Amino acid sequence: MKTIFHKIFAISAALSALLVCSSCGDILDEQPRTQFDPTFFTEETGIEGGLTALYAHLRYIYGNGYWLNICETGTDEYTYAQSADGNFKDADLSGAGKLDASTSRSDVLWGQAFANINTASGVIENGEKAGIDGSLLAEAYFFRAFDYFLLVQTFGGVPLDLGAGELKFNTSPVRYSVRNTVPEVYAAIFKDLEKAVADLPENPRLNGTVTKNVARLFLSKAYLTYGWWLENPNNIPTYPECSRNSGEAASFFQKAYDTAMQAINNPGPYGLQPTFYDVNVAANDHNNKEVMLAADHDEDSKYGNGGNGYGWGNGNSPENFAYWMTTWNYTNLIAVYNGKKVNPIQREAVQALGRPWTRMAPIADNFLKGGAWEDAVKAIDSRYDATFTLRYHTNLSQSGAAERVNGANGMFVGPGEIYFSFVDEETAKDIDWTPNMATIDGKETEVTGVGAGKLPGRADFVVGVSNISRYKYPINWKIGMARSDNNGGLGSPNGGSPRPWVVAKFSELYLIAAEAAVKGARGSSSDRDLVNVLRQRAGKQTWSQNDNVAVDIDNSAAMVAATPATITIDYILDERMREFWGEGYRWFDLVRTQKWAEKAGSYRIAGSGNADRDLQTVTRTITPGHYLRPIPQGQLDGMEMTEEEKTVYQNPAYQK
Repeated sequence: MKTIFHKIFAISAALSALLVCSSCGDILDEQPRTQFDPTFFTEETGIEGGLTALYAHLRYIYGNGYWLNICETGTDEYTYAQSADGNFKDADLSGAGKLDASTSRSDVLWGQAFANINTASGVIENGEKAGIDGSLLAEAYFFRAFDYFLLVQTFGGVPLDLGAGELKFNTSPVRYSVRNTVPEVYAAIFKDLEKAVADLPENPRLNGTVTKNVARLFLSKAYLTYGWWLENPNNIPTYPECSRNSGEAASFFQKAYDTAMQAINNPGPYGLQPTFYDVNVAANDHNNKEVMLAADHDEDSKYGNGGNGYGWGNGNSPENFAYWMTTWNYTNLIAVYNGKKVNPIQREAVQALGRPWTRMAPIADNFLKGGAWEDAVKAIDSRYDATFTLRYHTNLSQSGAAERVNGANGMFVGPGEIYFSFVDEETAKDIDWTPNMATIDGKETEVTGVGAGKLPGRADFVVGVSNISRYKYPINWKIGMARSDNNGGLGSPNGGSPRPWVVAKFSELYLIAAEAAVKGARGSSSDRDLVNVLRQRAGKQTWSQNDNVAVDIDNSAAMVAATPATITIDYILDERMREFWGEGYRWFDLVRTQKWAEKAGSYRIAGSGNADRDLQTVTRTITPGHYLRPIPQGQLDGMEMTEEEKTVYQNPAYQK
């Protein structure tokens, strides 16, 4: 059966194809190539070049701001922000836009995954013929499964035949396609990942290449996800339609648990960092045992950004520009000094700030009583401090804007001191919202520029997390940019981030195993034991990133004491939120557990005006059909099929 996609032929992926040399030390040696042909895979160097391209393709998905949008906007973590365009309003499903085949940014995945799958198949077929070592080919097996796993979670059943037969390398463009069923796709995923686990080495061949435990992580997650799909507790439809045996679900939950525990008990070169801050601080990006797979970028390498450099960002892959989306325009903050307007916090190339785009805003409910970040959690869980930029320090020294500025309550704020803060729900009850007026350049002006209030005895202006709006909100610090060449100034804050985008972490193994245990899997560690490994770590803090000071805090006992005796799926989802907030996991988590409509069907946030602070309730329309994303319109338009065939090819919620 001939199946392939428009513009996917031979191995021409619009990737910067890269060449690996087996003797080249501990990094991938990158050389630009825009296209492969079949003869490229008849030599060992060609096989190795194809393998390196498999790693390169990660940059075209992870770090893309529109992919982060489709993975987060519309969930219980994010909604659209004040400057959002249709990409974000459409994904929110709240009536501000409409998600369909033309507007869904899941095209970011569709447009990359199949070319990469074809590359992997080419490496496997030709590598086996050329007698390439099985441990090397196992990397291709891993990546073929990796992409199919992303696709099947996002779209349902997808084609296994790209034109030359199922899981075969194709060299001829074909414009007809037939989708396989979800069980057929998962069967291929399991087979490839099981082979990868068997043949990959314990330690990476080169810095950042995949290993047995990387394959185990994704295999355990695939088992877990398929177990949920089989059980189908909320009767979510699948497509193409097929039967599913819920009685088999338990065995897949057990496989998920066993595989994750095997990785945990035999960690190899991986492990947990001592604190949550250590996992995400930019200084540890290239020496971080918790990172198992990443889409690499490098401020000194033209290949790390597709040859585009890191000046003024263009907002396209392979640039890492996702952090822009969750960054509000903190440069709208204004201050006064000697009667003149001063911008106390200017754009700066540091992890807490960076380039503001104000496209995605966190939902306020998470920070209020009953939310995953409620005040009781904030008080003892270091993940709150190491996830959000909550306090905004002036960069007066770096910008040369002023020696100091007027702060709240007649006090001054100097270089590096806090000018603006988000405060917790209880503290926010005491905010004095009287407008902060001053004469600036001869005009009576609201000093903060963002309608902030003040608290007694504090020089910083404040807004409560109970006042989070589409205009101003905590920045996702974890994914913020960082550069090594700021040289005491503001640096180059407008470009893409040269930081790697972390795709997989060792910590997720604990939550995969815990979730499987909640679903009935049994073994040496209980769901509560597994959750508490991460919660104990979250109670320990040696650095406050919001205060920029060393601390010595150990709330690990309090964290364990606060863990409920009975772990539920809702609690697992809360822990996954606290551990992986804003990293692109959330839509997949809610879809897997079939909790999306329940968790994200309504939310609260304040409006888009600079002084808006009263929360409004917004309702989303999340139907069972939305649990699959639409096949992109560009794909349908490029196929030579009848209109009826194209309609049937599309997922039902988006059929015209």
